[in-house]
Amino acid sequence: MITALRDLRLARGMTLDQVARACVPPTTPQTIGRLEMGTRTVSLAWLARIAPALGVTPGELLQLPTTAELPVVALVGPQGASAPRKSELYAPLRPPAGALALRVVATTGEYRAGDVLWCDRLAPDRLPQALNRDILVPRAAGRFAFGRLTGVEAARLQLQPLLPGARQMWLATPAWFARVATLVRDYGRDASSVAGGAAA
Repeated sequence: MITALRDLRLARGMTLDQVARACVPPTTPQTIGRLEMGTRTVSLAWLARIAPALGVTPGELLQLPTTAELPVVALVGPQGASAPRKSELYAPLRPPAGALALRVVATTGEYRAGDVLWCDRLAPDRLPQALNRDILVPRAAGRFAFGRLTGVEAARLQLQPLLPGARQMWLATPAWFARVATLVRDYGRDASSVAGGAAA
């Protein structure tokens, strides 16, 4: 099961704060953001609380599975992000058009082994909009850097790896980058299927 919370909120032109205030009882924008990102479980109680705030029924917040597939462009583990050794496709429930997928192979930061991250592939001029979000940055020879974007300058960006104690990196501005938008976690593999952006 996957919620359409973020899609519906954006379609209605509502901010996180507006949805939070419309809930009964009200909640915080941070909580709504965590529900969208999948860092907080979207329970039936939350569905019943948020649906009226968006003017829909709880059932309308649920999306049915589709057969679309995403290319897995990187594997994320304790050593960072690396390209898969063989071509992989991931069949998510309902990816947005043009999305990319990252598969987490070992617990890294807030992500658990088995998680799949849906990412928006964006042009470098969108980097300021990804500040304090987790991003994937392509590097030379098929390598990648993955972490929290903490700074943007004219020709470079600052990335904080998700491993405890790892040092920040300064990287040249890439031709494109992928911003984590949705965490898909399968409870059956100790992992939840919930939508949203990962890391607000």
